[in-house]
Amino acid sequence: VAAAAPDAGPGPAWQSKCPWGAPSTTSISCSLADVMSEQLAKELQLEEENAAFPEVVAAAEGPFITGENIDTSSDLMLAQMLQMEFDREYDAQLRREEKKINGDSKVSISFENYRKVHPYDSDSSEDEVDWQDTRHDPYRADKPTTTPRRGFIGKGKDITTKHDEVVCGRKNTARMENFAPEFQVGDGIGMDLKLSNQVFNALKQHAYSEERRSARLHEKKEHSTAEKAVDPKTRLLLYKMVNSGMLETITGCISTGKESVVFHAYGGNATEDKVIPPECAIKVFKTTLNEFKNRDKYIKDDYRFKDRFSKLNPRKIIRMWAEKEMHNLTRMQNAGIPCPQVVILKKHVLVMSFIGQDQVPAPKLKDVTLSNEDMKKAYYQILNMMQQLYRECNLVHADLSEYNMLWHDGKVWLIDVSQSVEPTHPHGLEFLFRDCRNVSQFFQKGGVAEALNERELFNAVSGLNITADNEVDFQAEIEALEKMNEDHVQNHGKKLSTFSSDGDPPIYDE
Repeated sequence: VAAAAPDAGPGPAWQSKCPWGAPSTTSISCSLADVMSEQLAKELQLEEENAAFPEVVAAAEGPFITGENIDTSSDLMLAQMLQMEFDREYDAQLRREEKKINGDSKVSISFENYRKVHPYDSDSSEDEVDWQDTRHDPYRADKPTTTPRRGFIGKGKDITTKHDEVVCGRKNTARMENFAPEFQVGDGIGMDLKLSNQVFNALKQHAYSEERRSARLHEKKEHSTAEKAVDPKTRLLLYKMVNSGMLETITGCISTGKESVVFHAYGGNATEDKVIPPECAIKVFKTTLNEFKNRDKYIKDDYRFKDRFSKLNPRKIIRMWAEKEMHNLTRMQNAGIPCPQVVILKKHVLVMSFIGQDQVPAPKLKDVTLSNEDMKKAYYQILNMMQQLYRECNLVHADLSEYNMLWHDGKVWLIDVSQSVEPTHPHGLEFLFRDCRNVSQFFQKGGVAEALNERELFNAVSGLNITADNEVDFQAEIEALEKMNEDHVQNHGKKLSTFSSDGDPPIYDE
């Protein structure tokens, strides 16, 4: 195809210029200053854009930047346009996520607060109402108006201060929204409720207490034993006992107390060095025992555990309680005192023989009704056991009462000896006198005429013939003996008691 000559005559428009022809270049001379001129560069750029897109009309500048603006010479304007486009895409993604999560549910959630562009310019019709926009909820009650910062409104007789009863009531109602989400306050604002300061302060204190209580319970749930449940670590110990065959099955909880939970279990296969009774009692010491601060004195002053006692590790203290009960039960069993037989100790779980039959535990002495003959028999048996416990086992029960004595097979059995201490304990004689008072009062009320009073019973058990006319002087002499014994000497694992008794040899550790 030949190119048309430059001097060709008039013809059709498509023949006036050939697309394959060589462009006619016209050299325009300009100076270096014109080439470097920024204004000239803008003009040339504008001419090229007008030639390429003649139909585009420059939009008037306004407060909003849209994609139709043609003035792209400013970097700030380009950044704003890109940011606007990014925000729209982000909002569209949020709407898709919101629709996916809500689905057909009657209760829906809104991501309105996370959107970048407000309001959202959707493609839907203008009549559509987005009920997810919780910022302008027509059903949400307006907060009550309160007094300004100056503290009063109005003038003269119509002045209303911030101490006005109605104003204070509405203000307290609005402040209820600051309570924890778990504390349901209802629609007090919508009903124009007016709370007095006394009621509001009571609700605030109750909400704070409930929040702390729920947090405390949640914290203890995983690493503390509950009332009738155990933590995961304890469940693992019990599972291992059943899995190893030592226990056949654990039936359930039979007793709960402030320091332990007792479960019933059937014994498994006996081993070469261990005899498993048919029925066992599993005593799980609660890991919340460290809350009972007054019980520290039973173990921190006991020379057998004094060096190992530490307030910084509650779990180890609980293990020491279980270990202490095991050692005390072993001493009592060797002396022939009726008590549970120790099977095994695993950390804070102590397995003992079950005092009872067919999952029914033996009744406590306070719950059983005995005849006069049996009551008298039980009294002399307990007197004999207290003397054996003091002289042969070198122990004081320290919590002896009708609650810790069981009646089984026509005799009394002693349980719960984790707090038992030796007589040379700094408070050993005080504990013994308290045990004597509990035993004496119970059997005197039970109709045992031969029952001794607490001072006579104390002398009969300890052999310390303390002569005092009244209880105050008697306790004063006990405190004097304990103070004199406080500076005793502990050498080579032996502990010599300085308590002197008539005809009885000094007491040594085993």
